[in-house]
Amino acid sequence: MATITQAQPETAAEAARILGAADRAGQNVRLRGAGTKLGWGRPMPGADLELGTSRLDTITEHNRGDLTAVLEAGVPFAVAQATFAQADQMLALDPPLGEDSAATIGGVVATADSGPLRHRYGAPRDLVIGMTVALADGTVAKSGGKVIKNVAGYDLAKLHAGAFGTLGLILSVSVRLHPLHPERTTAIGTARDSQALAAAAVAMAAMPFEFDALDVAWRGGRGGILMRCSGSEHASRGARAAHRLSELGLAGVDTLTADEPLWERQRAGQRSRDGALVRLAAPPAALGAVLQAVDGVHGTLVGRAALGISYVELAPDSVATLRVALPPGTVAVLLDAPAATRSEGDPWGGGDERAIALMRSVKTRFDPAGTCNRGLFVDGI
Repeated sequence: MATITQAQPETAAEAARILGAADRAGQNVRLRGAGTKLGWGRPMPGADLELGTSRLDTITEHNRGDLTAVLEAGVPFAVAQATFAQADQMLALDPPLGEDSAATIGGVVATADSGPLRHRYGAPRDLVIGMTVALADGTVAKSGGKVIKNVAGYDLAKLHAGAFGTLGLILSVSVRLHPLHPERTTAIGTARDSQALAAAAVAMAAMPFEFDALDVAWRGGRGGILMRCSGSEHASRGARAAHRLSELGLAGVDTLTADEPLWERQRAGQRSRDGALVRLAAPPAALGAVLQAVDGVHGTLVGRAALGISYVELAPDSVATLRVALPPGTVAVLLDAPAATRSEGDPWGGGDERAIALMRSVKTRFDPAGTCNRGLFVDGI
């Protein structure tokens, strides 16, 4: 097995120079942060160079009055949140952060990772207002700015958020922050019927309660709804949400203020250590059919009820069965899985030919030699 050269640049300029030199040499470069999601995507063919961001770890700016910040890509996400919390602020993303909470801001944005807070605040692409990237040829490109209303330049952030490093290396991001509200209430309710739970979730999504998060959980023919409220009226809004759950016929209705263990379990359900983990995207109205498909493979589901995004943990040999059982139009992406399972088929689940053609044209424009994370993305891009 060939040895992969390791590079950990200490500046953005150095990172760009290394990437440009590798591109001119025709090398395949694997871009990485902390490595908490290295197994996601298609297995990459042998990389010549691994270019990491662990030394690009400075919070360059924290503009408390403007509720914005600029962070280098290698800043650990947990460190950034702790810094913002000192000013009663937060970056409104809460994905699982991996072992020792090692995930970096660059890795979170590159993989478009998120958690329950996505219900209210959106995905990484919605919170990044500016970005600096190193393109494959060594060019440093910037877009956006450091204030929310700045829309200067081409919106690189939208392209690079979720591109898995196939268009270049994220060097830094400017992000929008939100006030941190430690006071909160979570309303919960349970059901043993998948259609009843799905109907209740759809109904609650239409209610004007301004939930921070609206999640579902399902396992072994039983599940529940979790709805978090924060802010000055969190208790009253939580009580009203619980009352509505009772009206919808759910059991075990309650409200909790010490709710973090519940939400930590939801985030933990977005990863699998020994099994397989599939991320689903389906219309919210199809939740009942999704839950039935999950029961058919004895899986466990957590997800964002109003967004149609779910994560299913199941046995690796049941992934193909799940794909067949899902309602039409569902997009199923294999995230975590043993190597043997990952090598079978396309973890991205294929895709629309027109969409793939568009993605290939974008890849060709930004990385014509296929230097960055070659073969990792959809259809081997």
